[in-house]
Amino acid sequence: MPHNGIDIDQFILLTIYPAAAFFVLGFLRKKFRFSEALQYILQGGTCIVFSIVYFIVIPHGGAQGLAIVLFMFGILLLFMARKNIIHQTSQ
Repeated sequence: MPHNGIDIDQFILLTIYPAAAFFVLGFLRKKFRFSEALQYILQGGTCIVFSIVYFIVIPHGGAQGLAIVLFMFGILLLFMARKNIIHQTSQ
């Protein structure tokens, strides 16, 4: 069976890091009371940065699937921020 450069424990850690950053940004939003749109923008940017880093740094494509999912989730969060900004201005 071919080895893709990372072990399962490393892959689990690579999954936990963006999730921890995601929840820390949600906690900071509640603590400092900044807008929901800014939270979505920061979380989306964090997911996209993690995906780019994983795609470039992890050897032999070991986290390419995770990088693709994080990138798509980051784009989705940016669309949610846009929707939130549009609905706030129309009210």
